[in-house]
Order: sequence, then structure tokens, then C-alpha cells
Amino acid sequence: MRGRFSWFNATSIALGFAFLYIPILLLVIYSFNESRLVTVWAGFSTKWYGSLLQNESLKDAAWVTIRVAVMSATAATVLGTLAAITLVRVGRFPGRTLFSGMIFAPLVMPDVIIGLSLLLLFVAMGLDRGLWTITLAHITFTMCYAAVVVQARLQDFDKSVEEAAMDLGATPINTFFQVTLPIIAPSVISAWLLAFTLSLDDLVIASFTTGPGATTLPIRIYSEVRLGVKPQINAICTIMIAMVATVVIIVALIAKRNELARMRA
Repeated sequence: MRGRFSWFNATSIALGFAFLYIPILLLVIYSFNESRLVTVWAGFSTKWYGSLLQNESLKDAAWVTIRVAVMSATAATVLGTLAAITLVRVGRFPGRTLFSGMIFAPLVMPDVIIGLSLLLLFVAMGLDRGLWTITLAHITFTMCYAAVVVQARLQDFDKSVEEAAMDLGATPINTFFQVTLPIIAPSVISAWLLAFTLSLDDLVIASFTTGPGATTLPIRIYSEVRLGVKPQINAICTIMIAMVATVVIIVALIAKRNELARMRA
């Protein structure tokens, strides 16, 4: 049954999208501003994008952020997938409630609490804060998101396909890699992208666990913005928006192509 058109609903949606996307649009527009004043339009220019190549601090921060995001997303996806398989397939076992609670606790725990507790842990262990402590911290809080995504897919998984493969002589390991993993691959990829995005965006936890020579891009942007918004900040934020939008479009096109292929089969 189709819902009736309502001007109230349409206006609410329009205002919601405007509230979300107009500031982003203004940021993109003013990244091409000739003036050093981000609120005064002085003409079209791309010089701030060129000046990013000369800003070593921003380039180093971007490189650190990408490395941390790739490593933490990969590890979190692997661990989250294993945790999801354990929760869905193993069934009841001693400590299951505690295990699931520890897996999903970061979902509802404030970032300040996670960051502070990890800082105290690293200090107690005598670990020097830097690239690896940030990576471990990001693995800790992104693993739960990966587990939720993969678990949702496994709960609707048809186990008869796996049983048929094992009846034909496949070992459990071969069944997982040749049957289960290809079927749940879209959810695994989604989990990796979600973990990557969360790591890329994190500021609070990284600020607790960072150290000398391991400043992430969000921390660098925040420190720059506290002294006033510079046109270079608008430029690098626009580049990040373009990268995320490109990845989203590519994933959507691949998903649409796969859906059409399944419909034709």
C-alpha cells in the first residue's frame, strides 16, 4: 500500500537534507575561493589544492591516517568475521554472554571512555604511543561494527549449501573458503568499508592513543581549525569527500551489476 503524499513529510525531508548537505556544499565551493578569508568570495581558483602539495604536515598526517585505516579495517574485519561465525554457528557455550557483551560493548560505550581506558592500558604495558597504538585502538572499536554486519548476513545464510559441499567431500575449511566466504563476501566488504570509514573519521580515540610522529589527519585538521579555518582545510576536506563519494558510487555500481547478473541467471 503506497503512502499518501504529504507536504509536511516532503518539507521535513527537504529541510533535513538541506541541514546535512548545504554546509558540505559550501565547504566544497569555498575550497575554490581565491581569497585567504574563507567567508569572503574573491573569485575562482585552484591554488589551495596546489599548496597542499607543499604542506608536509598535512601530507604526513594523511599518510598516517590511510595506513592506520587500512591496517585496522583489515584486522577488524577478520576478527569481526570470526566473532560473528562463533556467535552464529557455535551455539551455546560457557561464557557466550560475556563474549558477546565484550564484542558489542564498544557500540554503546562513549569514545572518551574507550580512548582513556586504552591510554591507561598502553601506559601500564609500557608501550610507546604512536602508529601501532592508534591501530590497536581502532581495531578495538571497529571490530564490533564488522561483527554486527557479518552476523546479520550469517543469520540468514542457507546452511544446506555448506552441508551439500561437505557431503561431496569438502573439508570444513575448504567449505568456508570456497562456499561460505564467496556468499558472504558482500557483507565482509561492507564491514571493511565501514571499519575503514570509522577509522578515517576518528578523532577522540586517536587523540588519546597517538604519540610523536603519528598525528592523524582529523587531529591535524582539528588543531588547524582551532587557530582559524584556512582554505587548505577546505581543499583537503573536499578531496576526502570526493574520495568517499567515488568509493560509494563504485560499490553501488558493482552491487547493481551483480544484482542484474543474478536476475538474468
